Amino acid sequence: MQKERLQKYAELIVKCGLNVKAGQEVIVRCELDQPEFVAMVVEECYKCGAERVKVEWSYMPITKLSYNYRSLESLSDFTEVEKAEWERKLDKLTCMLWLDSDDPDGLNGTDSEKIAKANVARFPFIKPYREALTSKYQWCIAAVPGKEWAQKIFPGIPADEAIEKLWEAILSTSRVDDDPIAAWKKHNENLARHCKLLNDFNLVSLEYKSANGTDFKVGLNPIGKFVGGGETTLGKKIYFNPNIPSEEVFTSPMRGVADGKVVATKPLSYQGKLIENFWMRFENGKVVEVYAEKNQDVLEKMVSMDEGAAYLGEVALIAYDSPINNTGILFYNTLFDENASCHLAVGRGFNECLHGFENMTVEECHKAGINESMIHVDFMIGSKDMDIVGVTKDGKRVQIFKNGNWAI
Repeated sequence: MQKERLQKYAELIVKCGLNVKAGQEVIVRCELDQPEFVAMVVEECYKCGAERVKVEWSYMPITKLSYNYRSLESLSDFTEVEKAEWERKLDKLTCMLWLDSDDPDGLNGTDSEKIAKANVARFPFIKPYREALTSKYQWCIAAVPGKEWAQKIFPGIPADEAIEKLWEAILSTSRVDDDPIAAWKKHNENLARHCKLLNDFNLVSLEYKSANGTDFKVGLNPIGKFVGGGETTLGKKIYFNPNIPSEEVFTSPMRGVADGKVVATKPLSYQGKLIENFWMRFENGKVVEVYAEKNQDVLEKMVSMDEGAAYLGEVALIAYDSPINNTGILFYNTLFDENASCHLAVGRGFNECLHGFENMTVEECHKAGINESMIHVDFMIGSKDMDIVGVTKDGKRVQIFKNGNWAI
């Protein structure tokens, strides 16, 4: 891949994704796959005035060994070092960047029940910090190619060719062309236009239908709002883009108001395992039945991680005719596949999807209908023939999607 184009991507991530400001600290979390590109990103952060940039490397085979050999007690431990790190993030409002390159099958052979129990045990320690940081710091998730990931998408060709093809897919769907920052400005304006249209309708529910078996109705929050694209931090009012790429307009629905069956249209990579050909059935807002042809046990554990894991935290609308879907590539990666077409998420909702959330406590947001959970997992339900109808407060029916694409 041309160095000049990679440099544009690094600049996009730092200036448009994170929007690093002078004096800020940055943490970059990544695998060992693209160290030269990580160095580009670090340099861009310093050029923007970052005071300190820390790179936290990981390697999935070692993570797998940790899960396999460590005891449940050890995995569940929340150390004093971790506590100090969270407190520093809260004090400094550290910018967080994740460069994802994970192997979709990288944790096959691990004990998913042990991992789930460890996460449940650690959650009460992490939860207060995460809530205190909500909407106060800049964060971004972007991607770089990993060898195993690239060969999963493009099997049967040499690794270097697969990596090059994945680089091209990542850069093109991330709008890395002549002027990526200008392209993202225009893109954010278009997402904001759709948000305004949806919010002006005053919708109370959405109804989904597709020939694959999806027949589903979800209730929307009476003080909720649709958002998408860039976000603005509270306090310092810094505008940033949390996902590169991103095509979604989304909201957090009303907890406990969802009924029907939703059929996934893409596999879900969850904790290094691939859940394939699955569906969920909801009653009174809660998942009451699931099925998967592959890794059903992982799906079942996912929606039973805690009480809120079986309820919805997000409803996202993305045109089937999206740049990501039009590549024809199944990425086996949620960052990309969730932005290919419409998706839902079980688990934690977003307080910022409520009007006036900045003047509400976390408890008030939950009381108002935002779901609470230790997980937030997106899964894709968009299809070429999907119709979505919105119902307004005065009972009118509005065609929101027709044949998979926007009708407004």
